[in-house]
Amino acid sequence: MERSSGVTGAPQVLQQRGERLLDIAVRYAAERHWDVLPGAWLEDDGATPYCSCGDHGCPAPGAHPLAADWSRSATGSTSVIHSLWTEHPRAAILLPTGRTFDALDVPETAGCLALARMERRSLPLGPVIRTPNRRMLFLVLPGATPKVPGLVRKLGWPHPATLDLTAHGEGTYLPAPPTRTGRHAPVQWAIHPTPANRWLPDAEDLLTPLAYACAQESPTPRFR
Repeated sequence: MERSSGVTGAPQVLQQRGERLLDIAVRYAAERHWDVLPGAWLEDDGATPYCSCGDHGCPAPGAHPLAADWSRSATGSTSVIHSLWTEHPRAAILLPTGRTFDALDVPETAGCLALARMERRSLPLGPVIRTPNRRMLFLVLPGATPKVPGLVRKLGWPHPATLDLTAHGEGTYLPAPPTRTGRHAPVQWAIHPTPANRWLPDAEDLLTPLAYACAQESPTPRFR
């Protein structure tokens, strides 16, 4: 499902394989103007990988901030990012939501179905993240989170939870590619950041195909 815009001279955010996390974090800030923050990482002693925080029962291994006051630690300064990842070169790259973007979070099967419909309708899309736990995160303009419940009700659903559709806004964060989580595999781009998708869509533009796809994939869809 990965695709690129084919734009010549595009920033090289998508060239991540084999690169240092430091360089990728710097480019997210420099090329996309995204704030980033360092997260815990996976330790691997040959047995089951565990979170660097030391808690073998960690609920989000390799995918939570290093600092308790993470919101203040998030930065778009390339010099600060360089210092942070020089100190913790294996740190996960996390992206705070509610600043330059929010995200609509749906099951991967629904996300793939929605992407096919969006492409047929030539809807503008921003970058889309695919996580190892089979979720897809569609980046949209900030401010989407408070609007989503009302928009979902207009579509005939009592609540986004009915559809397994979640909005991430202020106060939350996402793991950015190529962060590795507790399931070994790295987070990936389903749609890479490119100059063609620098301008993000409004959540309202994507919600109808996403809600429809979630309803199609739901085992027990319930309309209001």
